[in-house]
Amino acid sequence: MKTHPLETKIPPPVLCLLTGVAMWGLNMALPGTALPGIWRIILPVLTGIAAISFATPAFFAFGKAKTTIDPVHVDRAAAVVSTGIYSITRNPMYVALTLLLVAWALWLSVPWTLAAPLLFALYLHRFQIIPEERAMLARFGREYAEYRERVRRWL
Repeated sequence: MKTHPLETKIPPPVLCLLTGVAMWGLNMALPGTALPGIWRIILPVLTGIAAISFATPAFFAFGKAKTTIDPVHVDRAAAVVSTGIYSITRNPMYVALTLLLVAWALWLSVPWTLAAPLLFALYLHRFQIIPEERAMLARFGREYAEYRERVRRWL
């Protein structure tokens, strides 16, 4: 299968950071519409907590399975992690990064910044998740195929 030169080249945390910086740039260039009162704090904080609730158990599960979290070298995976948070979503770390960007957009209160988490997720889907799934299927075969059928990619 043909691959694209961008596949698994930009680590998702780096891409998230770059996206966040771009969102900040939009914030500086475009007028905002601040959420009313306490909601400007509550909504981003709750979204951030949701992000942490996906990321933390995902990191622990990978540690327990003694497999890599390196998104650039997916071929080094040592196991299919399918329990805990991984029984809810196949990509809890990417869900967490996307939620962090949503929290940042809510905090910035510039409506156009809400497009950034969507674009981030679309980029991840094409250039990170699809190649990861291809590598996992090649490495783990039926075990990964059955897991992929059982658990949704995002939520």
